[in-house]
Amino acid sequence: MQLGIIGLGRMGGNMVARLLKGGHEVVAYDTNLESVVQASSGGAVPAASMEDLVGKLSIPRAVWVMVPAGLPTESTLESLLPMLSQGDVVIDGGNSNYEDSVRRATQFEASGIHFLDVGTSGGIWGLKEGYALMIGGNRDAFQRLEPLFKTLAPAPDRGYAHVGPSGSGHFVKMVHNGIEYGLMQAYAEGFELLEAKKEFDLDLPQIAELWRHGSVVRSWLLDLAASALVDDPKLESLQAYVEDSGEGRWTVQESVKLGVPMPVITLALQARFRSRQGGPFGARLLAALRNKFGGHEVRRVEG
Repeated sequence: MQLGIIGLGRMGGNMVARLLKGGHEVVAYDTNLESVVQASSGGAVPAASMEDLVGKLSIPRAVWVMVPAGLPTESTLESLLPMLSQGDVVIDGGNSNYEDSVRRATQFEASGIHFLDVGTSGGIWGLKEGYALMIGGNRDAFQRLEPLFKTLAPAPDRGYAHVGPSGSGHFVKMVHNGIEYGLMQAYAEGFELLEAKKEFDLDLPQIAELWRHGSVVRSWLLDLAASALVDDPKLESLQAYVEDSGEGRWTVQESVKLGVPMPVITLALQARFRSRQGGPFGARLLAALRNKFGGHEVRRVEG
């Protein structure tokens, strides 16, 4: 099949390579010229602009937008809409808020253009391992582009699915990432407890490797933890600073809206917030209160 891809970053560029390997024709565009040159060296048709990309696609067109969520996605889609015609399909494969996807689908469908929201998981490993694709939107458009999804997925018969109407793809991906927060936090806490038991002098890389085989906690995240501990057993090269990209917050907000308790994911998100604070005010107030009511010792700032 033929597909235009806008956005050739870490995931978009690898998706282009996987599609080309699968025999598809890809027209590629990015504001970064070097990324376009790299994609074209692998066999993609280079585009100098979004207009150029649209002009090089056969009607009915299919365009996959793979840019950061938020304003970059919004501005890209707004610019793209008037360039397209009835029967074309637009895919948002970024981590957009599902409510934005519902709104955008309505906007595009009013012009006769199908809009698919595709939650895409796989990260930098997607080129080799394939991507998990959670697809929402018009079923006919999904079926028309299914050969593309089969190529991007880990295998033609698994790893992708049409999960429901517009917005559902990004909703499922949002919850997926919320679960990821909880899993990662559990591994982090468990290994921190192991590391704290100094008298046993535990070999954390050894334990991580052990758990990878036959254990009920084995997973791809554990595989990655084992790899990280082999590279740096004490993780001394890293700061204890963890960002969140939005989906965890949206998951917790949705749990409040629907009245669905999510204590693990909520606390995992809160732990990420705490990781970014040096000497957090709340912890200092706790120390002050213990000192005031019980005379407990506090550690004073020197200087």
